[in-house]
Amino acid sequence: MGKDNFSSDPGANDSDGLYEHYSFNADQGQSPLRVDKFLMSRIEKVTRNKIQQAAKAGSIFVNEQVVKSNYKVKAGDQVKVLFAHPPYDNLLTPEPLDLEIIYEDDILVVLNKPAGLVVHPGHGNYSGTLLNGLLHHFQQLPKNSNNRPGLVHRIDKDTSGLLVVAKTEEAMTHLAKQFFDKTSERKYMALVWGDFEEDQGTVKGAIGRHPKNRLQMTVFEDNSQGKEAITHFKVLERFGYVTLLECQLETGRTHQIRAHMKFKGHTLFNDARYGGDKILKGTSFTKYKQFVENCFSLLPRQALHAKTLGYIHPETQEKMQFDSPMPDDLESALQKWRQYAQHKKLQ
Repeated sequence: MGKDNFSSDPGANDSDGLYEHYSFNADQGQSPLRVDKFLMSRIEKVTRNKIQQAAKAGSIFVNEQVVKSNYKVKAGDQVKVLFAHPPYDNLLTPEPLDLEIIYEDDILVVLNKPAGLVVHPGHGNYSGTLLNGLLHHFQQLPKNSNNRPGLVHRIDKDTSGLLVVAKTEEAMTHLAKQFFDKTSERKYMALVWGDFEEDQGTVKGAIGRHPKNRLQMTVFEDNSQGKEAITHFKVLERFGYVTLLECQLETGRTHQIRAHMKFKGHTLFNDARYGGDKILKGTSFTKYKQFVENCFSLLPRQALHAKTLGYIHPETQEKMQFDSPMPDDLESALQKWRQYAQHKKLQ
């Protein structure tokens, strides 16, 4: 597959207005497939009706030519679609939201995000996000380079944990530079499938969008695509079929820990997008299968928590470090695995 020009940034500029832009190159193994079905398989949370509306508006292009929804995509085709999108500023509506604030002063705030909460508005999530709640709570926040008020960094919807939010332009610039220079501290708790051979180590490998599954990120060992990504890990507990890790980010790429762990052969527990919602290690016995499914029920999302956050305070130059407790869903699953591992030892 050729270079991907994927973009889904709300508010991306186009000569005729504001749109969501998507662009894909069909790989060489692509068999003929209707363009509407092709797009449905590659764009998260898009509806068939939305694709049909784009087709009627003449907003689906193959090799720079407008096509109808029944066009058959072939190997090597470049497929683009523009979805009409409300201007990003219209999405930035203050909405009441309970925020778990860990620390706050005049220039920044640190909060603990629950799993299931989207950080900022985007495709399929136009309201009810953390950013909508921040705007209600703080009214005025500086905008980052993506026009997102206050946000210095983000974590995935189904990842829980700590975020720092800037309340002034100066704090935004100072904190963003720390993340760029890799001087901030970010540690995550991750429950992964399998038993690590080593007690600690480092995963290096550029991360970019998966050439076939557009909803995943993947590792390019030869650095031919993607961006440099480095994750340091340390084993905290071993449960036989799963392992609890502490992962420290040196870089901050989209899905970095999720992609790096899958690359290592240790997909995050119950990470549906990366295949971790299947039984990847263990036996096929009914009791074990039921046990794992019970764990999935206790923890209905990927087992990842942003536990520790550290940075230099932009104004006082003091080293700040915050730690958040393990959320109840992850702690419950860990307790189940501890009991299971102990029971196996006693057998």
